[in-house]
Amino acid sequence: MTPSFFTSSRGQRLAYRYRTPDTGSRTFVWLSGFKSDMNGTKVVALERWAATAGLGFLAFDYSGHGASEGAFEEGTISRWRQDTLDAVDALSSGPLVLVGSSMGGWMALLAALARPGRVSGMALVAPAPDFTEKLMWAGMPEDARSEILEQGYTLRPSDYDEPYRITRTLIEDGRDWQLLDAPLDITCPVRILQGMCDDDVPWRHAERLVAALTTPDVTLTLVKDGDHRLSRDADILRLQRCCEELSA
Repeated sequence: MTPSFFTSSRGQRLAYRYRTPDTGSRTFVWLSGFKSDMNGTKVVALERWAATAGLGFLAFDYSGHGASEGAFEEGTISRWRQDTLDAVDALSSGPLVLVGSSMGGWMALLAALARPGRVSGMALVAPAPDFTEKLMWAGMPEDARSEILEQGYTLRPSDYDEPYRITRTLIEDGRDWQLLDAPLDITCPVRILQGMCDDDVPWRHAERLVAALTTPDVTLTLVKDGDHRLSRDADILRLQRCCEELSA
C-alpha cells in the first residue's frame, strides 16, 4: 500500500493513508505503538473492516517511524503527540474513534484530552500510558539508568527488531505527559483489550487506567493467553467487535 504524505507543524513529511467516510460516518484513526508503523497486521485488518463498513479510516506514521521523515532517536512523547494532533487536524473532519495500540493508547488518550469535541470513542489494545516512566524507567537495571544519565542513552533489546536507543530526552519528556496519577477527564466510551501474558505492558497497568478514567462507559477485556501484540485472528475479531460497538 503506497502512502501519501503531509507536512506536519514541525515541517516533517509524515506518511499516511486515508479513506473518506460515507456521509455521516465516523472516522477511525489508528495510532501505532512505539517503533511500530501503519503496516502491521491489526491496522491492515481494521482498515479493510472500515472500508467494508463504509467508515472513514486514517493511519499515519509518527516522525522517525515507518515511511515518515525524522530520526527515531530524536522522538519524544511531545513530538509524537503533536504528530497525532497534526494528522487528525489536517487529514480528517467530523467525529473520530481513536484506536491505539501500546504507545498508541497513550497518544489516543492525549489526543482525546486535546480534542474532546471530536473524539466519540476509543478502542485501546494493551494501552501504555506513562510507559516511559512507570514501565521503562521503573524496570531498567541500574547500569542502564546510569548510561542514560551519563551518556544520554542506552540500548534496549527488542523481540521485534534491532535494539532501541532509549534517550534521556525521551524519559525526561515523558514525565511531563503522565496521566495515571490523577483522574483522567475523558467522557467518551472506552474499550480496552489486554493480554494477561503481555511481557511489555502488565495487565495491572490496564486496570490502573480503568481506575483513572472518569467515564463510566469503560470496559476492560482480559485475554488470558494473550501477548502484547494481540494480533491473532481471534484477537483481531475482538478488536473489530469493539469498533463495531463504538461505530453504532
